[in-house]
Order: sequence, then C-alpha cells, then structure tokens
Amino acid sequence: MSSAAPTRFTAAEYLALEKASTTKHELVDGAILAMAGARPPHNILAANVTMAVGPLARAHGCVTMTSDQRVHVPATGLYTYPDVTVACGERRYDDGDPPSLLNPTILVEVTSDSTEDFDRGKKFLHYQAIRELREYVLVSHRERRIDHYHRVDQGEWHLTTRTGEAERVELPSLGGSVLVADVYGDVALDEGSA
Repeated sequence: MSSAAPTRFTAAEYLALEKASTTKHELVDGAILAMAGARPPHNILAANVTMAVGPLARAHGCVTMTSDQRVHVPATGLYTYPDVTVACGERRYDDGDPPSLLNPTILVEVTSDSTEDFDRGKKFLHYQAIRELREYVLVSHRERRIDHYHRVDQGEWHLTTRTGEAERVELPSLGGSVLVADVYGDVALDEGSA
C-alpha cells in the first residue's frame, strides 16, 4: 500500500489561487496553508503593537503595515502575512496582484497555539534570508513576554526577552522603544476561551 505524495504548488499557482480566494493563505515549502481566524487576544495584541510602533516608524520615515500586507522571501519561496510589518526606505514589491513586500525592516508575529513553533523556528529561518530585515519580534499569546531578535551582522542575531510591565523593547531601526505594558494593555490572554 502506498500513499500519494503531498501536492506541491509553484509560486504562480499559489498566487493565482490566492487572488481568487476570499481567505488568506501562506505558501510554505510548496504547501498552501490556510490562515485560520485569530482569537480576540491575538487581534488586540497585533493592534497594540501597530499603535505602539506606528509613531516611531513615522518619525523615521518608515511605514507600519497590518496583517493584510503579504511578504515574500524569494530566497526560500515563502509567502506569508506577518501580524505587523515595518518598512523603511524605498519599498520594493514583487509583481503579484496584490504585490508582496520584499524588503521589510521589522517583522512582528503574535504567537498562537497553532503557529508558535513555526513562528519561533522555521518561519524565523525563512525571515533570516531577507537581507534588509533588521529585527524580528515575537509577542507571546501565553504570557506577557516579548522576544526581540536584532541582526547585529549578516549571520548573527541577538535575542532580548522582556516580561516586566515597565520594561521596554528597544527597536534600534526606529531609534526608540515600546513599553511591554502598552503591548499588553487591555488584553486578557484567556479572553474568548471556552
């Protein structure tokens, strides 16, 4: 008895399916993965990050984008929708419809039960292939914890973890910081749980 090999999709097939779809999908190693709806704490955390980072980004000539902005990593083939994306300088896009950003400066992922291992592992490896990416931020859905990775050279990333309400996450690319309390403000991590 043999099982069929999993279907692998090309980027062109993925983009055609994504354009026709009413829901968002990621392309990871040739597999198309549907993105499930997020729980209320996830949505609040993503909005809080956007509000906290937005003024810093604007002050440095950068833009902050929501999870509707797709990011493409040509070196690995990944297409994904980070929770928050910051782009500084001239933005470059592929020729998709809608276009995918190619050169983010900061990427933020709010973890969830279904994505945490991927966000902390393989997705970060994909993101490291983006030459312009300077910072990767993981906001935990389980506890008040923000992990901040900062690229110190082309092959080395420095990790700083912040958990205290009064602690700040430094964002060198934006010349400022965000307060952990602002990211977790008005969030009940168990909100919406059955």
